[in-house]
Amino acid sequence: MTVNLEDWDEDLPPETPEEQYQTLVRSLRRRRGFGLLFVRCSPADGKLLVEKVKEDLPQKNIVALPFEEQIENLYNIVAKLPNLEKIDILFIQGLEHSFFKYETEKRQQGWEITETRTYSQKGVPSILSHLNQSRERFRDDFNICFVFLLPSFALKYFIHRAPDFFDWRSAELKIALDQQRWQQESTRIIEEGDYQQYLNLSPEEQTKKRLEIQELLAEEHPAPNDRVSLWFEQGNLLHAAQDYEGAIASYDQAVKIKPDYHEAWNNRGISLDELGRYEEAIASFDQAVKIKPDYHEAWNNRGNSLYNLGRYEEAIVSYDQAVKIKPDYHEAWNNRGNSLYNLGRYEEAIVSYDQAVKVKPDYHEAWYNRGISLRKLGRYEEAIASYDQAVKFKPDKHEAWNNRGNSLDKLGRYEEAIASYDQKVRKRRGDAGTRGRGD
Repeated sequence: MTVNLEDWDEDLPPETPEEQYQTLVRSLRRRRGFGLLFVRCSPADGKLLVEKVKEDLPQKNIVALPFEEQIENLYNIVAKLPNLEKIDILFIQGLEHSFFKYETEKRQQGWEITETRTYSQKGVPSILSHLNQSRERFRDDFNICFVFLLPSFALKYFIHRAPDFFDWRSAELKIALDQQRWQQESTRIIEEGDYQQYLNLSPEEQTKKRLEIQELLAEEHPAPNDRVSLWFEQGNLLHAAQDYEGAIASYDQAVKIKPDYHEAWNNRGISLDELGRYEEAIASFDQAVKIKPDYHEAWNNRGNSLYNLGRYEEAIVSYDQAVKIKPDYHEAWNNRGNSLYNLGRYEEAIVSYDQAVKVKPDYHEAWYNRGISLRKLGRYEEAIASYDQAVKFKPDKHEAWNNRGNSLDKLGRYEEAIASYDQKVRKRRGDAGTRGRGD
């Protein structure tokens, strides 16, 4: 059986979404028997598209086959459809879910992110292996025109990783979001954006959200303010997923469009700091505070990168700026105390920790660090009192139990020391504080 390819001039794309839609309808109206059409559109628009085609082509028996999760064998699913022989057009929706899981699983296996994406030559999603190997069976067994509705990233998967199947296409079309729909979707993503929520997403949900943002960025709509916000949200999402290189690239795009975007400069610095690129991080924080001199978070983050370089005096200057702008900034007071501690200025460190716990009485990190400084000064009773506060607010802080035991030991209170060490043994989980000190 010969597959006839329709003429399709890629140099003359339709100018509007409606013209693009009419091109699809004409193609489907003429189609008889087997065919493969690929339509790039958003998942939401795909659902609307199916209903509209059904209205405009009432003479055709049109069926939609939506998927909400990964599949591996499309042939078997199609073969089991009721009244299969009567179907003229079969819309396939949701195959992108198979790619979400693929990208996530490969990342969890240690693949670099560039090795999981569509242009990588490493690995093929199982659904695409199946389609590559089954194209003759689709042609010979199904007298149906298959219309694959795919977002842009999923279409790239077909182009790069399923060339045998994709090469049999009758047409490749794009149904672009109109300006209003693009604006609505972009606004929704931006308004929903929340870093803490990104942290709570599963790896697969993070992948799905990232690709949703990329889909909007792939559209050619001149809305620079929304585009810069989308790049920023993508950066935050990638940082939450610990893809720091990808996050930096996204923040780079944001500040390229909007050079005075101080939040993007700050978050770029945080991602650089996570990679140990402290000098570059400091340069980013410098940009943030240059644009917004009262940006206390950026001053604190700048101090953290200087701290990581062992430049404690300079770090203190940054923390001083942070608490000058925001006197109740307990994290900056704690971090300032840590820098003073590293300089051997224990009395001053204690003053900083005092400020931290005054602002936030349940701040176990600062209580613990205060205890360490007091112990350095030989003030063991006071140190024990600080450790008591630390374990009161975080009972599983085994370092505090250990150092409490050390101070009790120094005072000759051996039975109490042993009891503290016993608690340390029971409390195995460490604390992920802002900056915890070791003794």
